[in-house]
Amino acid sequence: MQVYTGMNVATNKISPAERMGIEHLLMDFKRPGEQYLVGQWVHDAMQAINETHNRNEIPIIVGGTSYWIQHLLFPNRLTSNGPPSLSSEQHSSPFRSPVLDRFISQLPPDLLDLFNHLPEHAPSAASHPDGALSLYKLLQALDEPVAARWHWRDTRKVLRALQIIKDQGRMPSEIINEQASTPLFPRFIFTKPSSAPSNDPKNGLLHEIRGLYEYALTSADPEAGRRGEYDRNDATADFTFGIFQSIGYKEFHKFISDPDVSQEAFADAVEQTKHSTRKYAKRQVTWLRNKLLPAIHSVTAECRSESSVAALYLLDTSVLGNSWVSNVFQPAQTIMNAFLKEEKLPDPTTLSPLARAMLTNVNEALSPSAVLEARRKVVCPVCTKDPSQPVMVEGAEWEAHQRTRLHRRLVAKAKKRIFGAPWKHHVPECQRLGESLDLSS
Repeated sequence: MQVYTGMNVATNKISPAERMGIEHLLMDFKRPGEQYLVGQWVHDAMQAINETHNRNEIPIIVGGTSYWIQHLLFPNRLTSNGPPSLSSEQHSSPFRSPVLDRFISQLPPDLLDLFNHLPEHAPSAASHPDGALSLYKLLQALDEPVAARWHWRDTRKVLRALQIIKDQGRMPSEIINEQASTPLFPRFIFTKPSSAPSNDPKNGLLHEIRGLYEYALTSADPEAGRRGEYDRNDATADFTFGIFQSIGYKEFHKFISDPDVSQEAFADAVEQTKHSTRKYAKRQVTWLRNKLLPAIHSVTAECRSESSVAALYLLDTSVLGNSWVSNVFQPAQTIMNAFLKEEKLPDPTTLSPLARAMLTNVNEALSPSAVLEARRKVVCPVCTKDPSQPVMVEGAEWEAHQRTRLHRRLVAKAKKRIFGAPWKHHVPECQRLGESLDLSS
């Protein structure tokens, strides 16, 4: 999010004064409403890294989502190389794999027309569910393994997969099956703080969100914006595009757009922002342990030479004050000096109890195709009220989903409707009920 101008507080962006004259690239150079995808960032970051290397300097990659950092370190894990084209004109690859060609030939007329005229921007699943479902059905027909990886509401990812199919003439699943785990850099250091930034409305967050909200209104109708005549009640929010994805904007949008503001609504927005921040921090830790760290362990095992070791270090930033020097500054300085002198790097698990707990007993690295299979979505027949808008859950989260209050309540209602009395037999509930339920009723 720091690539976008504005939202400095929400994205915890370092101020010009704090940069102390050190050049910071790929920051504050995108408009708030401009889409910027991981493939574009990897392309731009590689350009900046190569230019830095040509000056005989060492680039430092700071901050950001672990997902983007991992694809910079392992760029061959992306299904497309270089920046993706976001042009409204669709350019099909002159080559098509035989399997893809067969699937395209079997498309019904409506899906074939959609494939030949893909939208420039992904439709909102909230306001245009039919369009979102059509895109998802098209991806299912062309590349079922990749379609099963995404929720039908995740229209950006679905559309991106379809664009790859059209641009490259190959299914993303074909490309994924060919991917390897060789790192881009033969040796690197990665430090990960243990705490997430705090989004405090008192520190200017609310002012930033108001400014972004006004920007969204005027961008939707520039002429009305210049006249000051735009209608706040007609504002539609797309929280999947550009900086509008940042934590804080979505949570405060209802509070800011409602003319009848209340202290209760403000308190609710603050709590939602804190909750989203905690969830984001948890997802980052999960990605680190389940994705990035296993990939690094795999590289370390494969690369026998000392110069090819990949290492990840976690520095405990949970306690500041005097502990900062001993917990963060001194270990980081020791690691960096060893790296620059090409000496043996210390064991990452020895830095702190937190590092030892986080960096040990990590899952083994999976092949890209195995990861794709592990992230498959399944449809819950009990929670699906409208078959055209199915409730989808990741397979690994299926058991947790079955324990949710809403799911258990719907199961109980379905049992009573089908069997006329509470059902006490222990059977696979969703499978049994899915066979009995008429989801269209």
